[in-house]
Amino acid sequence: MKKLKIYVPGIKFPSISLTGNYCALNCAHCGRHYLEGMQKLKRRELLDFCLDLDRNGYRGCLLSGGMDSRLKVPLDKYADELREIKRRTDLKLNAHVGFIDEADLEWIEYVDVVSLDFVGDNDVIRRVYKINKTVEDYLGILDLLTGAGVRVAPHITIGLDFGKIHWEYRAVDLLLEYPIDVLVFDVLIPTKGTEMESLPKPSIEESIAIIEYARERFDGEISVGCMRPSGRWRIDFDRKAVLTGIDRLTNPPKKVIEWAKKIRDVEIIYECCVM
Repeated sequence: MKKLKIYVPGIKFPSISLTGNYCALNCAHCGRHYLEGMQKLKRRELLDFCLDLDRNGYRGCLLSGGMDSRLKVPLDKYADELREIKRRTDLKLNAHVGFIDEADLEWIEYVDVVSLDFVGDNDVIRRVYKINKTVEDYLGILDLLTGAGVRVAPHITIGLDFGKIHWEYRAVDLLLEYPIDVLVFDVLIPTKGTEMESLPKPSIEESIAIIEYARERFDGEISVGCMRPSGRWRIDFDRKAVLTGIDRLTNPPKKVIEWAKKIRDVEIIYECCVM
């Protein structure tokens, strides 16, 4: 098998929320929970924070936050800061953007990659995100970004439909039509305080079946991202994922790393898994 790249972003690649704990949405799987663990920065703080990261040998950062009333992560309001970060540092920038439009291409040139949550089913979008958007809207974002030469890393969250696994196969098929070099798979975490907190963890076997389906069809690199259940579930899932031939694995348990070294050449990288 090819080299396995193991990504450990937390040490040299922090996640930043530019909206604090605010999000206009209250998605069934998140409930704003995942904003809480991010570094909170106001607009006037972003440039100095990134200059400090660069001076201290950090690799880059994830620019994220909640969506505003436009269903965008409001990075367009930080265009001047993003330009200065790229001009004055060597940091790599990964961005969550939301439902952008053509006007956003003016500032997106300052980020290295866009991480795009992708959903391949209209009913799942409606029930989980509770927004009036369709699969065609997601494909429109991909058309816009890839047409402008922007590097995009779609993320599919296995089990996003309240633990049921079905739409993910169609999502893979749709993404095969785009010039994508890395496809990321997360797995639903039934998170306390959300509508999905009482769900069982998605089946490891069904989750791996999606990865195998993508591995057979997708020519680029396949990554297992940050979001997936922890504990024994993660150990068993990660081992099976490595055996399917994934290229990238984020934050695996130490025992998985030591096991993987026995069967594959392993490189550890302190960045987001899409870089």
